[in-house]
Amino acid sequence: MYLLIIILPLLGSISSGFFGRKIGVSGSQLITTTLVILTTLLAIIAYIEVGLNNIPVSIQLFRWVDSESLNIYWAFHFDSLTVSMLLPVLIVSSLVHIYSISYMQNDPHNQRFFSYLSLFTFMMVVLVTADNYLLMFVGWEGVGVCSYLLVNFWYTRIAANQSSISALLTNRVGDCFLTIGMFAMLFTFGNINYSTVFSLAPYISENVVTLICICLLIGAMAKSSQVGLHCWLPMAIPTPVSALIHAATMTAGVYLLMRSSPLIEYSSTALLLCLWIGALTTVFSSLIGLFQQDIKKVIAYSTMSQLGMMVIAVGLSSYNVALFHLINHAYKALLFLGAGSVIHAVADNQDFRKYGGLRAFLPLTYSVMLIASLSLVAFPFLTGFYSKDFILESAYGQFYFSSTVVYFIASIGAIFTTAYSVKVLYLTFLSNPHGPIMSYRNAHEGDLFLSLPLIILAIFSIFFGYVAKDIYVGLGSSFFIDNSIFIHPSHEIAIESEMAVPTFIKLLPFVCTIMFAILAVIISEFSPWLLMNFKYSRFGYNTFIFFNQRFFIELFYNKYIINQVLRFGGQSTKFLDRGSLELIGPYGLEKGLLYVGKIISSLDTGVITSYALYILIGLTFYISLPVIVSFDSSLVIVILFALLFVDYTKK
Repeated sequence: MYLLIIILPLLGSISSGFFGRKIGVSGSQLITTTLVILTTLLAIIAYIEVGLNNIPVSIQLFRWVDSESLNIYWAFHFDSLTVSMLLPVLIVSSLVHIYSISYMQNDPHNQRFFSYLSLFTFMMVVLVTADNYLLMFVGWEGVGVCSYLLVNFWYTRIAANQSSISALLTNRVGDCFLTIGMFAMLFTFGNINYSTVFSLAPYISENVVTLICICLLIGAMAKSSQVGLHCWLPMAIPTPVSALIHAATMTAGVYLLMRSSPLIEYSSTALLLCLWIGALTTVFSSLIGLFQQDIKKVIAYSTMSQLGMMVIAVGLSSYNVALFHLINHAYKALLFLGAGSVIHAVADNQDFRKYGGLRAFLPLTYSVMLIASLSLVAFPFLTGFYSKDFILESAYGQFYFSSTVVYFIASIGAIFTTAYSVKVLYLTFLSNPHGPIMSYRNAHEGDLFLSLPLIILAIFSIFFGYVAKDIYVGLGSSFFIDNSIFIHPSHEIAIESEMAVPTFIKLLPFVCTIMFAILAVIISEFSPWLLMNFKYSRFGYNTFIFFNQRFFIELFYNKYIINQVLRFGGQSTKFLDRGSLELIGPYGLEKGLLYVGKIISSLDTGVITSYALYILIGLTFYISLPVIVSFDSSLVIVILFALLFVDYTKK
């Protein structure tokens, strides 16, 4: 059964990719979707067996690397962390497959698209179930390649080319550091199996562990789009794919940090870095999201904000809370699929300033996006409430200066999250119509394939947090008894977060959320001129430009980093590749041979005595060759010193 979880998506990808012409569009859709749904059902059974009954499963297929003491196996390990990760990945993947049947029905390359989707799912499963860092890296790189293929699916579009190359190159930065971290692990521990590395971690110098953890953190920053390596995120958003990429791929970085918890726990520097990077990401992305006009870019930045929350939880050593928030993160897929439904209904327009009044035309989409947005802003008793607010409480409950500051920063991020969620809902569904009449004439709900995934994810967004809260964050939970995540006893803060944090601090994010939601609606509905006057003022205009252009970070990168690298590359190509190397290599060899040839040809004087001299020199050299070869080098040195001594005495 466990091997089927890994293999079935790959079989679907192969059948659709290589035999797509034989089985046709319907066959391709049917086979890939059925196999992924079957994989999801098997993963649910695995969740019950491995997670709820605490029976870890290991599968060792064959030896991969066999080099003296280094033995790496193609092996898979299912523990409570693995099966918890499989649940959102496979559920979202199967729903995206169903959604794509309708969304992609008029596309001429359906087989290729479904092949990429299934391959993506396979790579994600490999990443999550791997038993060592090398096999995890195979899934990691595979997910990166599949993201590139899916984002660049419509390869004739310039924007798709730019987005995919941006995603690939940004992730290469993180992958480079992840590779360095793996080499450092290999050098330090002699192996890169999880069990070996984690069991030896307490006995290694903290500086070495910190170095390894920072490399892993930079890898996770690129994949999970933390501030600094986030530039690819808002561009990688073609509709069915965006739900999968943002709900599955981007959680891979957080998964890496959670899986490496026995390492990170022994590096206080790495924990502090996680805490601050997560906090900055949360507030940074929330501020940018508030000033965007593209409905999917706003949702993309809200994804980045939630990933920042997960990294904060990792920095607090609350890996179980980070995992809980990651699983609850499925409502992000609902927002993306809901946005896709809106875009599908209004003739592919993504600017929500040209929407308005769509509630009457898209009641189901409005309902599910309302549920997802309320879950996103942590409205009480919806899924997001049980994890997001607990992360904020835990930040205060650590009772360190840095974590207390992070609590207030993350709370500000949560407030801005509320503001842009209300903005999207209001301008899309509740305000007066602002779009062309043709958009409304043709606006309609999608068919069953478009609507069913929305309904299922909406049910998850309402109930899952309540059902699963005691499993992941309950004080008496034995879910992680198999040591899939490790929290050092001195870093345990669950009891302090629950018992010692004042009620006011616990309620503050919720109160601010409600206040700002009401304020946003009141200003939009009753005093829009306040916003207009602010926007038309010089200060308001500059503020809007600054945040709308994403803090000018991309401009800084392009002007001071990418341009310099390109210029250096051009100069190095000119002076090294086409200069020095060519001079030493082909060009220099050709010139040298011509020169030698000219010298040799000049020896042809036509005088017979010259030829006799050449023959005599050659014969003398040939006869003396054995003597030269067998001559002791020390004797040569003695003779040289003797000659120098004679020369010195003469002087």
